[in-house]
Amino acid sequence: MIPNIELSVEHLQVINADLAHNYGIIPKDVKDNTIVFFVDEHMAFDDLANELGLILGKEIILHPISSEFVKKALVLYYRKGEHRIQGANGHQNFEVASSDFLEEVIYEAKAIGSSDIHFEVYKDDSRVRYRIDGKLIEKYKIGKENYLELINKIKIKSNLDITEKRLPQDGRINYENFDIRVSILPTLYGEKIVMRILGRDTDHLSIERLGMAPIEKNHYLEALKSSKGIILISGPTGSGKTTTLYASLKLLNLVKTNIVTVEDPIEYTLKGINQVQLKEDIGLTFTSALKTFLRQDPDIIMLGEIRDGSTAEMAIRASLTGHLVLSTIHTNSALGTISRLIDMGVPAFLIAETLKISVAQRLVRKLCPNCKKEYRTAEAIYQNDMFKDIPKHWKGEGCENCHYTGYKGRTAIYEIIPIGLNFAQEIKKNSSNLEEYVSKENYSRLPDKAIELVQKGITSIEEVYSIIIEAQ
Repeated sequence: MIPNIELSVEHLQVINADLAHNYGIIPKDVKDNTIVFFVDEHMAFDDLANELGLILGKEIILHPISSEFVKKALVLYYRKGEHRIQGANGHQNFEVASSDFLEEVIYEAKAIGSSDIHFEVYKDDSRVRYRIDGKLIEKYKIGKENYLELINKIKIKSNLDITEKRLPQDGRINYENFDIRVSILPTLYGEKIVMRILGRDTDHLSIERLGMAPIEKNHYLEALKSSKGIILISGPTGSGKTTTLYASLKLLNLVKTNIVTVEDPIEYTLKGINQVQLKEDIGLTFTSALKTFLRQDPDIIMLGEIRDGSTAEMAIRASLTGHLVLSTIHTNSALGTISRLIDMGVPAFLIAETLKISVAQRLVRKLCPNCKKEYRTAEAIYQNDMFKDIPKHWKGEGCENCHYTGYKGRTAIYEIIPIGLNFAQEIKKNSSNLEEYVSKENYSRLPDKAIELVQKGITSIEEVYSIIIEAQ
């Protein structure tokens, strides 16, 4: 953040990124009919106030400040390359009454690489936040009097019922190059909306680009060659499970194979694959879809998620009858997947018979290569033995290249456990304690991968600390 100066979201949103960069200005204060801007002290701004006054229709006061401050603030608060929707006078005043505001938010979020847009309402105000690289940032404040109108516009675009305010609703908005999944949740002060941006470009979906180590990739590709069995990928929401699944389907998508999927939502459309959207409100569940799939002569079945015992049972049945089943499951580790299936009521001998490989993954932010700095690791920097053998670590200081966040991009880490004959026998014999066997086989676990990234200076201790705690 910019030191010693607080810039509020309400002030920042009075101009867009184009205007901020073109004139080198940062909103400092807004009062009635007056806007105060920070401006580069070296800039010739004799006529700047008049020009901005004509554009914005307000009285303009300019406050000179260092070039360094203006440069940092522009990079941090007004990201370049944003798709802008401008009014006739060349700016956007962010009044929700403007029909362009919703489009402005959507295209801006898409342009800066946001995965989700959050519209939230509270007692006195409401706000818009973007999720970028897994973290939420506050982007706009909206007057509560305009929030309902914005919600109704989203509902109309999503073909949802604008009169229904008591129950959750789910919809979809289709654009030329991307889609948006809309989820509406009634809260104490109104409805909260989360819009998930779903890209249609599948060029990046490749096993080679997932980030698996060579030995891990070999294990995974061997499992994909199976004609029957189950491949399970685990991890929390936003860990890249769906991307791994789609990359796998893209590899398996051949003329000679019949692939059917049931998903919630369909995030990518792949030509040659029969994709079904889950609709639980009319009885189209994972379990019911699976029953129908078995009569559709499939070779490969993809389930968006195994959520309960009945779905797990159907997946097992499908794999036993000669089908390859790919799915996701929520566990903290690849080994934990086996315990979760047992908790769902799946007998250990059936897991040993059908499970081909168990994968756990996480997405980790990478330190910005331009501004990361090396530090000696203090003895008690974290109360965790896993860090005791790391003499040094890195931190991102923040720079223009990373928008002063200290991080740029993300990478995936994997924990992959192939279920060979010996391990299958162990599962049958002693399904409650498999840690010892996995340790003997020297499979890399998620904490090991996280520590390795810290040692190589790819990420920070702060970024991976939660992964290490979860696995213990």
